[in-house]
Amino acid sequence: MTKSRTVNEYLLIILGCLLTALSFNFFFIPNEIAPGGLSGLATVIYYLFGFPVGVTTLVLNIPLFIAGIRQLGGHFGLRTLIATILLSVFIDLIKVPALTNDMLLASIYGGFLMGIGLGLIFRMNATTGGTDLFAKIIHKFFPAISVAWVLFAVDFLVVLAAAVLLGPNQGLYAVVALALAAKVIDLVQEGLNSAKAVFVISDHSEAISQRIMKEMDRGATLLDGRGAYTGKEKSVLLCVVSRTQIVQVKNLINEIDPKAFVLVADVKEVMGEGFTSASNP
Repeated sequence: MTKSRTVNEYLLIILGCLLTALSFNFFFIPNEIAPGGLSGLATVIYYLFGFPVGVTTLVLNIPLFIAGIRQLGGHFGLRTLIATILLSVFIDLIKVPALTNDMLLASIYGGFLMGIGLGLIFRMNATTGGTDLFAKIIHKFFPAISVAWVLFAVDFLVVLAAAVLLGPNQGLYAVVALALAAKVIDLVQEGLNSAKAVFVISDHSEAISQRIMKEMDRGATLLDGRGAYTGKEKSVLLCVVSRTQIVQVKNLINEIDPKAFVLVADVKEVMGEGFTSASNP
């Protein structure tokens, strides 16, 4: 890994921590929304006892980080430690006014902003500690319990605590924020470079592939296939195109073979010639 790429990745981790902290300071903390995880638990503690959210989050993370240090690789452990400290510091030191007192807006925009921040951190091979470490520790000693289930259980308990201690509305809005954040995290990690994969089963697959390569400047791959019912061998054409090209490729296929069997599937991220480089973070 080059030095410049390493620097860029750490800068993105810092940006992710900043955005996540802003989601708490702009939206969650002023509106008593605890969107799961240790930061959410720290928010509940803040409203019960007045302890700063950032310091509380860091204190809760320390024993988990010590217990889970053997679960982490070198770079991953260092990046997680940096992200954990930065998030806690940013939450307490960055003083900004609440952008809204509407809890629905706060849960939506807060969840969206937190999702972007955490997505950047996760994409750079780091976490903010907390429940991720706890889940790995539990999974190590109890392999039958998956990491995903532990994360779900912890988030559920934090939201339940918010509902019981702060009020049912706070718990319900926390669920909205948590669900939206999870969706945005997936989008950030998988990338926005979505496309369409087209599978074509036809007696004219070679002719179709030549037209695609010539007229659309897209690559194509011919796979060996055989009909299960007829036993007849056919070439299966695979081609990945951008969303704006899907109508063009379907029209092209229809011109050559109206009876072709065509399967179009969503592709969440594409890396390679004509799309993005696999080396991009």
